[in-house]
Amino acid sequence: MGFLNAVVAVFDYISGLGNTVMMPIIITVMGCLLGAGFGKSLRGGLTVGVGFIGLNLVTGLLGNNLGPAVQAMVSKYGLTLDAIDIGWVPAAAIAFASQVGTFIIPIGLVINIVMLITNTTQTANVDIWNYWHFAFTGAMVQSLTGSLALGLVVASLNMIIIMVIADRTAEGLGTYNGLPGISLPHGFTAAFVPIAAVTNWILGKIPGLNKLNVDMDTIQRKLGVFGEPMIVGTFIGILIGILANELPFGQAVAPVLGLGVTMGAVLVLIPKMAAMLMEGLIPVSDAAEVMIEKKFSNRGKMYIGLDSAVGTGHPVALTCALILIPASIFLAVLLPGNRVLPFADLAVMPFVIVLIIPVCKGDFLRSLICGLVVFIVMLYCGTDLVDLLMETAATAQPEVYANYGSNFSSICDGSNPLTWAMVKLGGLEWIGVAIMAVIAVLMALWNRKCIIKEAAAMHAEG
Repeated sequence: MGFLNAVVAVFDYISGLGNTVMMPIIITVMGCLLGAGFGKSLRGGLTVGVGFIGLNLVTGLLGNNLGPAVQAMVSKYGLTLDAIDIGWVPAAAIAFASQVGTFIIPIGLVINIVMLITNTTQTANVDIWNYWHFAFTGAMVQSLTGSLALGLVVASLNMIIIMVIADRTAEGLGTYNGLPGISLPHGFTAAFVPIAAVTNWILGKIPGLNKLNVDMDTIQRKLGVFGEPMIVGTFIGILIGILANELPFGQAVAPVLGLGVTMGAVLVLIPKMAAMLMEGLIPVSDAAEVMIEKKFSNRGKMYIGLDSAVGTGHPVALTCALILIPASIFLAVLLPGNRVLPFADLAVMPFVIVLIIPVCKGDFLRSLICGLVVFIVMLYCGTDLVDLLMETAATAQPEVYANYGSNFSSICDGSNPLTWAMVKLGGLEWIGVAIMAVIAVLMALWNRKCIIKEAAAMHAEG
């Protein structure tokens, strides 16, 4: 027990460092282990750290400017919903503060290693910080059932399912998002893939729409300079500012234009920060490719599993997100029975779209429609989980939430459809867990079959 406590304490310390410190260390160590050399690995790790710092700054810029605008819109249109979105930062803190969160990092690493050995994944998931998504699901199940064992098992099954989704979307991520050699085993972003796949399939059956292809390159060519991300972001920012404005015209010009320029800047800066992340990963990716060719004849590719932040710079993700931000507010009000008011997590809207892009093969219009459908599902999932989330928070952090003055939720991960489904099955206790286990194992075996088939095709071509 003393050894286990020591291991947990070490991983608690590592996760407490945050992405900007933890990821450079992990990338440096991983690069050295793969034979990239200390110098290249260190430079790559620090470049990744700089990229994350830049992304955090720009995301903060987005949130800090959108937050007041959203508050103004809520006030201006008299929007009243009883559960405000408190954001992903408190949700992550609740997850890691839970009993499941205490064990999630060592358990997650073991799961990843076992899946790599058994060829049921191609992803080396170095995004240890975001294991909190799996802990969040497990903590909700523990709160619902009172069983730590059930919570840990569900968290583990959540990770297995997400790892398979990450593998199956990785090729499209390289083709349509311009992110070759990586996958996104992100418990929030990957959860929307099944819904987007079904929605996209339905869209493909609608006459007229099934032959329409609207990609950002086409939009930019037809609109010229007005189709550039910076200009698009500026116009959408101005529109949000106008909708939120309650000041007289003369006083409103500066803040409205300021919001527009800020949104234009976000659409320029996020892709540049994402490019830095990709630059830092090149030594590790190249070394992994060489090692695989030498030692793993039955494995076609190896992907580095990263935070979805690396994909938020895609023009489709950013443009769809800026449209979805005001749309989400009005959807929240118009949908009957919804309790959740989107607020603090509006800045993570690009994360919703990232893996929808490869599902829709880069099509802007389909990605936007899928995003709208996904968000409607999210609002109802979040509404259903409000009370359980508050109970989970009060158990994990009683000093903060035991006597919290109002109802709350979070878009990330309190409105996550996969979390919702797993919590509902978890409510059936071991019967529900058995159902989830069968699904996870079948997905892993299917993934293994795909991996072996792809490897055989690659070697045949070679």
